[in-house]
Amino acid sequence: MSASQTSLRRSARIRPWEPVLWLLAFAAPVVLPSHAALVNEIAIVALFAVSLDLVLGYTGIVSLGHAAFFGIGAYTAALLAKHVNADPLLGLAAAAGVATLLGAAASLTIMRGSDLTRLMVTLGFALILLELANKLDWLTGGADGLQGVVMNPLLGRFEFDLGGRTAAFYSLTVLLVLFLLARRLVHSPFGATLKAIRDNRLRAMAIGIPVRSRLAVIYTVAAGVAGIAGALLAQTTGFASLDVFEFHRSADVMLVLVVGGAGWLYGGVAGAIVFKLMQDALSAVTPQYWTFWIGLFLVVLVLAGRERLLRPWTWWKRARP
Repeated sequence: MSASQTSLRRSARIRPWEPVLWLLAFAAPVVLPSHAALVNEIAIVALFAVSLDLVLGYTGIVSLGHAAFFGIGAYTAALLAKHVNADPLLGLAAAAGVATLLGAAASLTIMRGSDLTRLMVTLGFALILLELANKLDWLTGGADGLQGVVMNPLLGRFEFDLGGRTAAFYSLTVLLVLFLLARRLVHSPFGATLKAIRDNRLRAMAIGIPVRSRLAVIYTVAAGVAGIAGALLAQTTGFASLDVFEFHRSADVMLVLVVGGAGWLYGGVAGAIVFKLMQDALSAVTPQYWTFWIGLFLVVLVLAGRERLLRPWTWWKRARP
């Protein structure tokens, strides 16, 4: 076995703390039933952040339009539930398929130009979809959105309750499954080529890595994962609006990765937990100024450095997969 294969196997090993983390996550809706809806939100944001981390943290593609895939997934699941079939798993599959196709088409736009060019192109892509969703009000509901999206019981047995427990377990399960698949992907030889492209694209081309096809594949995969996150939001809230395409969606998920750290999948999970808990706590204390405190936290985080500010938890990052 070569040294590179040994290194890949070692990095792909599951650490002892990982099962404990997921067990705590699944226990949260039971232990804290009044916060089940918040757990559901955190799981959805975490999945969205993991999808962005695949292209930003592992490939170095900066995107300000990732909400395009999140939004198309949300509207696909909502439209399917209202007009065709309200089965949640069917809605996830449809959202993943549509978002993946859109990602494949959008991947052609990120092959050329500088980082600034990609920023503008990805942002423009999301704005186009936002305007289409606004104008096609006969289909999307326009500014009013798609309201009253009622889902069938999950697996024919589990009703979506008002407390949000079923929704929380549903979103956590989808997050765990896709997280494990993403983990397997980034710790494979394919993932190693992505990191080589991120570190030095010219050198990666020189050693024979098909850079363009790798970028297209990972961007398409990330789009599908983001679409599933959007579908979860529409299914568990019963609503899809223009808000899912808004710029702040892309900006928020970027902030989540800033908080948690890009380039390791648990950064999206950790960032989602911190960001959503802060948002929930601060909006309860200061409803009008909670964004100020989050902004201040981000400034301090960047200036002081994540490692220094979060020193008690640095062992977790050192043990990251």
